[in-house]
Amino acid sequence: MARSLHPSYRVLAPDIRGHGAAGMQRPVSLEAVVDDLAEQAPEQFELCGYSMGGRLALHAALALGPRVRRLVLIGASPGLADPVQRSSRRQADEQLAQSVERMTISEFARQWGETPLLAGLPEPVAEAVQADRLRNTPDGLAAALRGLGTGALPSLWPRLGELDLPVTLVAGERDQKFVSIAEQMARLIPGARVEIVPGAGHAVHLEAPDAVAAVLAGGSAQG
Repeated sequence: MARSLHPSYRVLAPDIRGHGAAGMQRPVSLEAVVDDLAEQAPEQFELCGYSMGGRLALHAALALGPRVRRLVLIGASPGLADPVQRSSRRQADEQLAQSVERMTISEFARQWGETPLLAGLPEPVAEAVQADRLRNTPDGLAAALRGLGTGALPSLWPRLGELDLPVTLVAGERDQKFVSIAEQMARLIPGARVEIVPGAGHAVHLEAPDAVAAVLAGGSAQG
């Protein structure tokens, strides 16, 4: 997607702790991830995050305040509002973490690629995503599930009204779960804008990079 942006953009895409080049960094916690971003980013910047990265970007925007000039969330959620659901998810994430620790990264990558959320990716996109998954390690992913998973982080639904910056919420048309979440979030975020990308699923930034790049540039996914 970064290649679809105008050359005038300076793009920083650091790996989150527990993933890729940051797979061995510890602790894997929300506070550490926000500190990493605060250290690596310029004094003021626009912040974009996808899926789990979007949830973390939302936490970071609230923590860093005026340093974040604009927030773009792609296929992202503020977390689980129901404490019972959050507790159940934390238990499920722990079980998954233990399962991941018993796998090779190839086994995990193949299994994760078969989840319904990521079904229907065009073959070249699926191959690129698979290659990116293989940059991880089982230990790093397990640590991320325990420290950054949906069950581990507090819900931000009650804090959405605090966002005092331009916010754009992006979802793929086929990703109905996150289309609904984006619409619910927009009702709680002052001035928020929702962009639905036609024909795309959850990995919308990979399936339709030009459309998402247009949104990042301040335009519309509709062209």
